[in-house]
Amino acid sequence: MEPTVLDRLLEISALFQRDMQSAFAGTVLTETRVHALWVLQLSGPVTQQTLAQALGTTPRSVSALVDALEKHGYVVRTAHPDDRRAVLLTLTDQARSVMTRMQRDHDALTTSLLSAVDEADRPAFERGVSAVLGRLRQLVETESVAYTEVEDAADPGGAS
Repeated sequence: MEPTVLDRLLEISALFQRDMQSAFAGTVLTETRVHALWVLQLSGPVTQQTLAQALGTTPRSVSALVDALEKHGYVVRTAHPDDRRAVLLTLTDQARSVMTRMQRDHDALTTSLLSAVDEADRPAFERGVSAVLGRLRQLVETESVAYTEVEDAADPGGAS
């Protein structure tokens, strides 16, 4: 059976995951921690609440995340200049150095991947990728597929 476009997209996703795991092996960095660092790199200092919203998580979860990043020297908490109840999260010099390297590697990978597409086809390719991404975002937000009923039907006794 010939792989579908979805099969290829899923394989691309799996390859990105494997590459990321390999790149961060032996470090304290995880996908979630790196996502938080990207947010801080792109936005500058933010509150934990703003970071939680950007990551789509709860303030409690982001607190544990920030604790780990702070412990390992990636972020510092500083007093918010306008709200004495809030703190700002700021990248450390170490984190900025890591993020600069990641940005350079990110740019190189983008260039390498796009080189696989004929230059004349790149604008259409990029429009297509953007359209698929937009549609997937919409589907994830508005539709849900669950297989619990299939599992329940296959195991009527509920045994695990």
